[in-house]
Amino acid sequence: MSKGFRSLPSAILRRFAGDQRANVAIMFGMSLFPLTLLIGMTIDYSRATWRQTQMNAAADSAVLAALTPPMLSQSDQNLITRATNVFNAEVQSISGVNYVPSTLSVTIQDVGMTRTLTLSYQAASQNAFAALIGKQTLTLSGTSQASASAAPNMDFYLLLDNSPSMNIAATSAGITTMVNNTQSQGGCAFACHQSNPSKDNLGNPGGVDNYTLAQQLGVVTRIQNMATATQALMSTASSTEAINNVTYRMAIYTFNSQGTSAIAPLTSNLSSAQSAAGNISVLEVYANNWLTSSNNNSDMDTNFESAMSSINGIMPAPGTGAANSTPQEVLFIVSDGVDDEPAASCSQTTAPGNRCQQPFDTTWCTTVKNRGIRIAVLYTVYLPLPTNTWYNNWIAPFQSQISSNMQSCATPGLFFAVTTDGDITGAMQTLFENAVATAHLTQ
Repeated sequence: MSKGFRSLPSAILRRFAGDQRANVAIMFGMSLFPLTLLIGMTIDYSRATWRQTQMNAAADSAVLAALTPPMLSQSDQNLITRATNVFNAEVQSISGVNYVPSTLSVTIQDVGMTRTLTLSYQAASQNAFAALIGKQTLTLSGTSQASASAAPNMDFYLLLDNSPSMNIAATSAGITTMVNNTQSQGGCAFACHQSNPSKDNLGNPGGVDNYTLAQQLGVVTRIQNMATATQALMSTASSTEAINNVTYRMAIYTFNSQGTSAIAPLTSNLSSAQSAAGNISVLEVYANNWLTSSNNNSDMDTNFESAMSSINGIMPAPGTGAANSTPQEVLFIVSDGVDDEPAASCSQTTAPGNRCQQPFDTTWCTTVKNRGIRIAVLYTVYLPLPTNTWYNNWIAPFQSQISSNMQSCATPGLFFAVTTDGDITGAMQTLFENAVATAHLTQ
Protein backbone atom coordinates (compact mmCIF):
# COMPACT_ATOMS: atom_id res chain seq x y z
CA MET A 1 0.00 0.00 0.00
CA SER A 2 2.76 2.35 0.79
CA LYS A 3 4.21 1.73 -2.62
CA GLY A 4 0.88 2.48 -4.28
CA PHE A 5 0.40 5.58 -2.14
CA ARG A 6 3.78 6.92 -3.14
CA SER A 7 3.05 6.47 -6.79
CA LEU A 8 -0.31 8.31 -6.69
CA PRO A 9 1.04 11.89 -6.87
CA SER A 10 3.18 10.98 -9.84
CA ALA A 11 0.21 9.63 -11.69
CA ILE A 12 -1.86 12.67 -10.90
CA LEU A 13 0.91 14.96 -12.05
CA ARG A 14 1.30 13.04 -15.25
CA ARG A 15 -2.41 13.35 -15.99
CA PHE A 16 -2.40 17.06 -15.07
CA ALA A 17 0.58 17.74 -17.31
CA GLY A 18 -1.11 15.93 -20.15
CA ASP A 19 -4.37 17.87 -19.77
CA GLN A 20 -4.56 20.93 -22.07
CA ARG A 21 -6.63 22.79 -19.51
CA ALA A 22 -3.82 22.36 -17.01
CA ASN A 23 -1.34 23.87 -19.48
CA VAL A 24 -3.52 26.96 -19.76
CA ALA A 25 -3.56 27.36 -16.02
CA ILE A 26 0.20 27.07 -15.82
CA MET A 27 0.70 29.59 -18.61
CA PHE A 28 -1.75 32.02 -16.99
CA GLY A 29 0.02 31.71 -13.70
CA MET A 30 3.36 32.34 -15.33
CA SER A 31 2.06 35.44 -17.21
CA LEU A 32 0.08 36.94 -14.33
CA PHE A 33 2.97 38.91 -12.86
CA PRO A 34 4.28 40.50 -16.06
CA LEU A 35 0.69 41.28 -17.10
CA THR A 36 0.03 43.00 -13.80
CA LEU A 37 3.34 44.84 -14.13
CA LEU A 38 2.42 46.00 -17.64
CA ILE A 39 -1.00 47.22 -16.54
CA GLY A 40 0.51 49.09 -13.62
CA MET A 41 3.15 50.73 -15.77
CA THR A 42 0.52 51.73 -18.35
CA ILE A 43 -1.68 53.34 -15.71
CA ASP A 44 1.21 55.21 -14.12
CA TYR A 45 2.59 56.32 -17.47
CA SER A 46 -0.85 57.54 -18.62
CA ARG A 47 -1.28 59.49 -15.40
CA ALA A 48 2.19 60.98 -15.80
CA THR A 49 1.41 62.01 -19.38
CA TRP A 50 -1.83 63.64 -18.32
CA ARG A 51 -0.09 65.45 -15.45
CA GLN A 52 2.66 66.68 -17.75
CA THR A 53 0.04 68.05 -20.12
CA GLN A 54 -1.43 69.99 -17.21
CA MET A 55 2.01 71.20 -16.16
CA ASN A 56 2.75 72.37 -19.70
CA ALA A 57 -0.57 74.20 -19.82
CA ALA A 58 0.31 75.91 -16.53
CA ALA A 59 3.68 76.90 -17.97
CA ASP A 60 2.05 78.37 -21.09
CA SER A 61 -0.47 80.30 -18.99
CA ALA A 62 2.28 81.70 -16.79
CA VAL A 63 4.37 82.89 -19.72
CA LEU A 64 1.42 84.54 -21.44
CA ALA A 65 0.27 86.18 -18.21
CA ALA A 66 3.67 87.86 -17.94
CA LEU A 67 3.58 89.23 -21.49
CA THR A 68 0.28 91.11 -21.52
CA PRO A 69 0.41 94.76 -22.75
CA PRO A 70 0.22 96.17 -19.19
CA MET A 71 3.04 93.85 -18.02
CA LEU A 72 5.31 94.69 -20.97
CA SER A 73 5.85 98.19 -19.61
CA GLN A 74 7.16 96.81 -16.30
CA SER A 75 10.60 95.65 -15.19
CA ASP A 76 12.13 92.24 -15.98
CA GLN A 77 11.83 91.20 -12.34
CA ASN A 78 8.12 92.03 -12.28
CA LEU A 79 7.57 89.85 -15.34
CA ILE A 80 9.54 86.99 -13.78
CA THR A 81 7.60 87.30 -10.53
CA ARG A 82 4.30 87.31 -12.40
CA ALA A 83 5.15 84.16 -14.36
CA THR A 84 6.42 82.41 -11.24
CA ASN A 85 3.34 83.19 -9.17
CA VAL A 86 0.91 82.12 -11.90
CA PHE A 87 2.74 78.83 -12.50
CA ASN A 88 3.04 77.94 -8.82
CA ALA A 89 -0.64 78.70 -8.22
CA GLU A 90 -1.81 76.53 -11.10
CA VAL A 91 0.46 73.61 -10.23
CA GLN A 92 -1.08 73.39 -6.74
CA SER A 93 -4.33 72.24 -8.32
CA ILE A 94 -2.67 69.30 -10.09
CA SER A 95 -2.93 66.20 -7.87
CA GLY A 96 -0.28 63.48 -7.71
CA VAL A 97 2.65 65.76 -8.56
CA ASN A 98 5.79 66.32 -6.52
CA TYR A 99 6.99 69.85 -7.26
CA VAL A 100 9.49 72.06 -5.46
CA PRO A 101 9.13 75.77 -6.40
CA SER A 102 12.85 76.37 -6.01
CA THR A 103 13.50 74.20 -9.06
CA LEU A 104 11.56 76.54 -11.33
CA SER A 105 13.62 78.60 -13.79
CA VAL A 106 12.24 81.80 -15.33
CA THR A 107 14.44 84.04 -17.48
CA ILE A 108 13.76 87.04 -19.72
CA GLN A 109 15.64 88.55 -22.64
CA ASP A 110 15.02 92.06 -23.98
CA VAL A 111 16.00 92.95 -27.55
CA GLY A 112 14.77 96.37 -28.60
CA MET A 113 11.02 96.45 -28.00
CA THR A 114 10.75 92.64 -28.01
CA ARG A 115 10.76 90.71 -24.73
CA THR A 116 11.20 86.93 -24.65
CA LEU A 117 10.33 84.98 -21.50
CA THR A 118 11.38 81.36 -20.94
CA LEU A 119 10.00 79.15 -18.14
CA SER A 120 11.42 75.67 -17.37
CA TYR A 121 10.16 73.31 -14.68
CA GLN A 122 11.11 69.99 -13.08
CA ALA A 123 8.60 67.80 -11.23
CA ALA A 124 7.65 64.15 -10.64
CA SER A 125 4.45 62.16 -11.09
CA GLN A 126 3.61 59.85 -8.20
CA ASN A 127 3.22 56.17 -9.23
CA ALA A 128 0.24 54.14 -7.96
CA PHE A 129 2.10 50.87 -8.55
CA ALA A 130 5.41 51.95 -7.09
CA ALA A 131 5.88 48.74 -5.04
CA LEU A 132 5.19 46.60 -8.06
CA ILE A 133 7.39 48.38 -10.59
CA GLY A 134 10.08 49.41 -8.13
CA LYS A 135 9.89 53.13 -9.00
CA GLN A 136 8.21 55.73 -6.81
CA THR A 137 7.82 58.49 -9.45
CA LEU A 138 8.18 59.33 -13.11
CA THR A 139 10.09 62.49 -14.06
CA LEU A 140 8.18 65.43 -15.50
CA SER A 141 9.86 68.40 -17.18
CA GLY A 142 8.99 71.04 -19.70
CA THR A 143 9.78 74.46 -21.16
CA SER A 144 7.50 77.22 -22.39
CA GLN A 145 8.74 80.29 -24.26
CA ALA A 146 6.96 83.26 -25.77
CA SER A 147 7.88 86.67 -27.17
CA ALA A 148 5.93 89.89 -27.34
CA SER A 149 6.70 93.35 -28.57
CA ALA A 150 5.94 96.13 -26.16
CA ALA A 151 3.91 98.99 -27.58
CA PRO A 152 6.08 102.13 -27.56
CA ASN A 153 5.24 105.57 -26.26
CA MET A 154 4.66 107.84 -29.25
CA ASP A 155 4.30 111.50 -30.14
CA PHE A 156 2.07 112.47 -33.07
CA TYR A 157 2.50 115.83 -34.77
CA LEU A 158 -0.48 116.61 -37.02
CA LEU A 159 0.36 119.01 -39.84
CA LEU A 160 -2.94 120.00 -41.48
CA ASP A 161 -3.27 121.99 -44.68
CA ASN A 162 -5.84 124.77 -44.12
CA SER A 163 -5.17 126.75 -47.28
CA PRO A 164 -8.24 127.90 -49.29
CA SER A 165 -8.03 125.01 -51.79
CA MET A 166 -8.70 122.58 -48.94
CA ASN A 167 -12.06 124.21 -48.23
CA ILE A 168 -13.82 122.71 -51.20
CA ALA A 169 -17.23 121.15 -50.55
CA ALA A 170 -16.67 117.66 -49.14
CA THR A 171 -19.26 115.80 -51.21
CA SER A 172 -20.38 115.69 -54.83
CA ALA A 173 -23.79 116.96 -53.76
CA GLY A 174 -22.18 119.82 -51.84
CA ILE A 175 -20.06 120.78 -54.83
CA THR A 176 -23.13 120.88 -57.03
CA THR A 177 -24.94 123.03 -54.47
CA MET A 178 -22.06 125.50 -54.25
CA VAL A 179 -21.66 125.73 -58.02
CA ASN A 180 -25.38 126.25 -58.56
CA ASN A 181 -25.48 129.05 -56.00
CA THR A 182 -22.40 130.93 -57.21
CA GLN A 183 -23.25 131.39 -60.88
CA SER A 184 -22.35 135.08 -60.72
CA GLN A 185 -18.80 133.89 -60.00
CA GLY A 186 -18.90 131.36 -62.82
CA GLY A 187 -19.75 128.57 -60.37
CA CYS A 188 -17.33 128.07 -57.45
CA ALA A 189 -17.08 124.89 -55.39
CA PHE A 190 -14.72 126.44 -52.85
CA ALA A 191 -15.91 128.03 -49.61
CA CYS A 192 -13.20 130.67 -49.49
CA HIS A 193 -13.15 132.79 -46.35
CA GLN A 194 -12.78 136.54 -47.01
CA SER A 195 -12.82 139.38 -44.55
CA ASN A 196 -13.80 141.86 -47.30
CA PRO A 197 -15.94 139.95 -49.83
CA SER A 198 -17.42 143.19 -51.19
CA LYS A 199 -14.10 143.87 -52.92
CA ASP A 200 -14.82 140.98 -55.30
CA ASN A 201 -18.55 141.57 -55.87
CA LEU A 202 -19.24 137.89 -55.34
CA GLY A 203 -22.97 138.30 -55.83
CA ASN A 204 -23.90 136.19 -52.83
CA PRO A 205 -27.11 137.06 -50.92
CA GLY A 206 -26.33 139.65 -48.29
CA GLY A 207 -22.87 140.19 -49.77
CA VAL A 208 -21.40 137.34 -47.73
CA ASP A 209 -18.31 135.37 -48.70
CA ASN A 210 -18.46 131.79 -49.94
CA TYR A 211 -17.47 130.51 -46.50
CA THR A 212 -20.61 131.99 -44.96
CA LEU A 213 -22.67 131.01 -47.99
CA ALA A 214 -21.67 127.36 -47.52
CA GLN A 215 -22.79 127.52 -43.91
CA GLN A 216 -26.12 129.04 -44.92
CA LEU A 217 -26.63 126.33 -47.52
CA GLY A 218 -25.67 123.55 -45.08
CA VAL A 219 -22.70 122.52 -47.23
CA VAL A 220 -19.97 120.72 -45.29
CA THR A 221 -16.43 121.44 -46.47
CA ARG A 222 -13.33 119.30 -46.52
CA ILE A 223 -11.69 121.31 -43.75
CA GLN A 224 -14.75 120.89 -41.55
CA ASN A 225 -14.48 117.14 -42.07
CA MET A 226 -10.76 117.34 -41.29
CA ALA A 227 -11.51 119.08 -37.99
CA THR A 228 -14.15 116.49 -37.09
CA ALA A 229 -11.79 113.67 -38.04
CA THR A 230 -9.02 115.17 -35.90
CA GLN A 231 -11.34 115.31 -32.91
CA ALA A 232 -12.40 111.70 -33.45
CA LEU A 233 -8.74 110.69 -33.71
CA MET A 234 -8.13 111.94 -30.17
CA SER A 235 -10.76 109.50 -28.88
CA THR A 236 -9.20 106.64 -30.83
CA ALA A 237 -5.75 107.51 -29.50
CA SER A 238 -7.06 107.68 -25.94
CA SER A 239 -8.67 104.24 -26.05
CA THR A 240 -5.67 102.72 -27.84
CA GLU A 241 -3.15 104.02 -25.32
CA ALA A 242 -5.27 102.56 -22.50
CA ILE A 243 -5.30 99.15 -24.18
CA ASN A 244 -1.55 99.23 -24.88
CA ASN A 245 -0.71 100.77 -21.49
CA VAL A 246 1.43 103.47 -23.11
CA THR A 247 1.40 107.25 -23.48
CA TYR A 248 0.45 108.97 -26.71
CA ARG A 249 0.96 112.71 -27.02
CA MET A 250 -0.59 114.87 -29.71
CA ALA A 251 0.34 118.19 -31.29
CA ILE A 252 -1.90 119.86 -33.88
CA TYR A 253 -0.62 122.44 -36.37
CA THR A 254 -2.19 123.99 -39.46
CA PHE A 255 -0.19 125.38 -42.36
CA ASN A 256 -0.66 127.70 -45.33
CA SER A 257 1.43 130.49 -46.86
CA GLN A 258 2.27 131.77 -43.38
CA GLY A 259 4.06 128.63 -42.19
CA THR A 260 2.64 126.71 -39.24
CA SER A 261 0.15 127.75 -36.56
CA ALA A 262 -0.23 125.81 -33.32
CA ILE A 263 -3.79 124.66 -32.67
CA ALA A 264 -2.62 122.47 -29.79
CA PRO A 265 1.05 122.27 -28.71
CA LEU A 266 2.30 118.79 -27.79
CA THR A 267 0.24 117.41 -24.93
CA SER A 268 -0.63 114.11 -23.27
CA ASN A 269 -4.04 115.56 -22.43
CA LEU A 270 -5.90 114.15 -25.42
CA SER A 271 -9.21 115.59 -24.25
CA SER A 272 -7.67 119.05 -24.35
CA ALA A 273 -6.29 118.40 -27.84
CA GLN A 274 -9.72 117.17 -28.91
CA SER A 275 -11.34 120.40 -27.80
CA ALA A 276 -8.67 122.49 -29.50
CA ALA A 277 -9.18 120.62 -32.79
CA GLY A 278 -12.61 122.19 -32.98
CA ASN A 279 -10.84 125.48 -33.79
CA ILE A 280 -9.39 124.17 -37.06
CA SER A 281 -10.62 126.40 -39.87
CA VAL A 282 -9.65 127.62 -43.32
CA LEU A 283 -7.20 130.50 -43.73
CA GLU A 284 -9.09 133.79 -43.90
CA VAL A 285 -7.88 136.17 -46.62
CA TYR A 286 -8.78 139.77 -47.32
CA ALA A 287 -10.09 139.21 -50.84
CA ASN A 288 -9.31 137.36 -54.02
CA ASN A 289 -5.51 137.66 -54.62
CA TRP A 290 -5.08 139.60 -51.37
CA LEU A 291 -3.85 137.97 -48.18
CA THR A 292 -4.37 141.22 -46.29
CA SER A 293 -5.46 144.69 -47.36
CA SER A 294 -1.80 145.56 -47.93
CA ASN A 295 -0.47 142.26 -49.20
CA ASN A 296 -1.37 141.27 -52.74
CA ASN A 297 0.08 137.73 -52.82
CA SER A 298 -1.83 136.52 -55.91
CA ASP A 299 -3.48 133.82 -53.77
CA MET A 300 -0.16 132.05 -53.16
CA ASP A 301 -1.44 130.52 -49.93
CA THR A 302 0.26 127.12 -49.58
CA ASN A 303 3.95 126.97 -48.69
CA PHE A 304 4.76 123.34 -47.95
CA GLU A 305 8.51 123.85 -47.71
CA SER A 306 8.12 126.56 -45.07
CA ALA A 307 5.72 124.37 -43.09
CA MET A 308 8.02 121.33 -43.24
CA SER A 309 11.03 123.39 -42.23
CA SER A 310 9.06 124.75 -39.29
CA ILE A 311 7.72 121.40 -38.07
CA ASN A 312 11.15 119.78 -38.48
CA GLY A 313 12.53 122.37 -36.10
CA ILE A 314 9.72 121.76 -33.63
CA MET A 315 9.87 117.95 -33.50
CA PRO A 316 12.51 116.46 -31.18
CA ALA A 317 14.80 113.57 -32.01
CA PRO A 318 12.91 110.29 -31.66
CA GLY A 319 13.72 107.54 -29.18
CA THR A 320 12.74 103.88 -29.03
CA GLY A 321 9.54 104.63 -27.15
CA ALA A 322 10.51 102.31 -24.31
CA ALA A 323 9.75 103.30 -20.74
CA ASN A 324 13.36 104.36 -20.18
CA SER A 325 13.66 106.22 -23.51
CA THR A 326 12.12 109.18 -25.29
CA PRO A 327 9.00 108.56 -27.41
CA GLN A 328 8.95 107.60 -31.05
CA GLU A 329 7.92 110.48 -33.33
CA VAL A 330 5.34 110.45 -36.13
CA LEU A 331 4.54 113.35 -38.44
CA PHE A 332 0.96 113.14 -39.72
CA ILE A 333 0.33 115.25 -42.86
CA VAL A 334 -3.12 115.96 -44.31
CA SER A 335 -3.19 117.91 -47.58
CA ASP A 336 -4.42 118.08 -51.17
CA GLY A 337 -0.79 118.01 -52.29
CA VAL A 338 -0.55 121.23 -54.30
CA ASP A 339 2.08 123.84 -53.51
CA ASP A 340 1.16 127.46 -54.25
CA GLU A 341 3.94 129.96 -53.62
CA PRO A 342 6.32 132.41 -55.33
CA ALA A 343 8.31 130.81 -58.15
CA ALA A 344 11.74 130.54 -56.57
CA SER A 345 12.34 127.08 -58.02
CA CYS A 346 9.21 126.14 -59.92
CA SER A 347 9.19 122.89 -61.86
CA GLN A 348 5.99 123.87 -63.68
CA THR A 349 5.16 126.75 -65.99
CA THR A 350 4.85 129.87 -63.87
CA ALA A 351 1.33 131.27 -63.67
CA PRO A 352 0.52 134.99 -63.83
CA GLY A 353 1.89 137.01 -60.95
CA ASN A 354 5.02 134.85 -60.77
CA ARG A 355 2.84 132.26 -59.07
CA CYS A 356 4.05 128.66 -58.90
CA GLN A 357 1.59 125.81 -58.49
CA GLN A 358 3.15 122.35 -58.45
CA PRO A 359 3.26 119.09 -56.47
CA PHE A 360 4.94 119.44 -53.09
CA ASP A 361 8.70 119.20 -53.10
CA THR A 362 9.46 116.07 -51.05
CA THR A 363 13.01 117.09 -50.13
CA TRP A 364 11.90 118.02 -46.62
CA CYS A 365 10.09 114.68 -46.32
CA THR A 366 13.42 112.93 -46.87
CA THR A 367 15.12 115.21 -44.34
CA VAL A 368 12.52 114.41 -41.69
CA LYS A 369 12.55 110.66 -42.35
CA ASN A 370 16.35 110.60 -42.21
CA ARG A 371 16.05 111.74 -38.58
CA GLY A 372 14.18 108.52 -37.78
CA ILE A 373 10.80 110.24 -37.77
CA ARG A 374 8.07 108.36 -39.62
CA ILE A 375 5.65 110.25 -41.83
CA ALA A 376 2.00 109.32 -42.33
CA VAL A 377 0.30 111.06 -45.25
CA LEU A 378 -3.42 111.44 -45.84
CA TYR A 379 -3.88 112.75 -49.36
CA THR A 380 -7.23 114.47 -49.80
CA VAL A 381 -7.40 114.06 -53.55
CA TYR A 382 -7.22 117.36 -55.44
CA LEU A 383 -10.51 117.52 -57.28
CA PRO A 384 -10.20 117.85 -61.08
CA LEU A 385 -12.24 120.82 -62.33
CA PRO A 386 -12.30 120.41 -66.12
CA THR A 387 -14.77 123.29 -66.58
CA ASN A 388 -12.46 125.71 -64.76
CA THR A 389 -10.00 127.61 -66.96
CA TRP A 390 -7.44 128.15 -64.21
CA TYR A 391 -7.45 124.45 -63.35
CA ASN A 392 -7.02 123.43 -66.98
CA ASN A 393 -4.10 125.83 -67.51
CA TRP A 394 -2.13 125.45 -64.28
CA ILE A 395 -3.18 122.32 -62.34
CA ALA A 396 -4.27 119.76 -64.93
CA PRO A 397 -0.74 119.42 -66.43
CA PHE A 398 0.54 117.82 -63.20
CA GLN A 399 -2.68 116.36 -61.75
CA SER A 400 -1.47 112.78 -62.34
CA GLN A 401 1.74 113.43 -60.38
CA ILE A 402 0.17 114.64 -57.15
CA SER A 403 -0.79 111.28 -55.62
CA SER A 404 2.52 109.53 -56.35
CA ASN A 405 4.38 112.56 -55.03
CA MET A 406 2.43 112.50 -51.77
CA GLN A 407 2.98 108.77 -51.43
CA SER A 408 6.73 109.19 -51.86
CA CYS A 409 6.66 111.61 -48.92
CA ALA A 410 5.16 108.95 -46.66
CA THR A 411 6.90 106.15 -44.85
CA PRO A 412 6.02 102.86 -46.64
CA GLY A 413 2.66 101.59 -45.42
CA LEU A 414 1.59 104.97 -44.06
CA PHE A 415 -0.14 106.53 -47.06
CA PHE A 416 -3.88 106.86 -47.61
CA ALA A 417 -5.84 108.73 -50.27
CA VAL A 418 -9.42 109.86 -49.75
CA THR A 419 -11.54 111.25 -52.57
CA THR A 420 -14.59 113.49 -52.67
CA ASP A 421 -17.39 111.74 -50.71
CA GLY A 422 -14.68 109.75 -48.92
CA ASP A 423 -14.46 109.18 -45.17
CA ILE A 424 -11.69 111.37 -43.80
CA THR A 425 -12.41 110.22 -40.24
CA GLY A 426 -12.00 106.57 -41.18
CA ALA A 427 -8.89 107.34 -43.22
CA MET A 428 -7.19 109.19 -40.35
CA GLN A 429 -7.97 106.39 -37.92
CA THR A 430 -6.64 103.78 -40.34
CA LEU A 431 -3.38 105.67 -40.71
CA PHE A 432 -3.10 106.08 -36.95
CA GLU A 433 -3.72 102.38 -36.35
CA ASN A 434 -1.16 101.44 -39.00
CA ALA A 435 1.41 103.76 -37.42
CA VAL A 436 0.81 102.20 -34.00
CA ALA A 437 0.78 98.60 -35.29
CA THR A 438 4.06 98.96 -37.18
CA ALA A 439 5.89 101.09 -34.62
CA HIS A 440 7.96 98.28 -33.08
CA LEU A 441 9.19 97.15 -36.50
CA THR A 442 11.17 100.32 -37.14
CA GLN A 443 13.13 100.65 -33.94
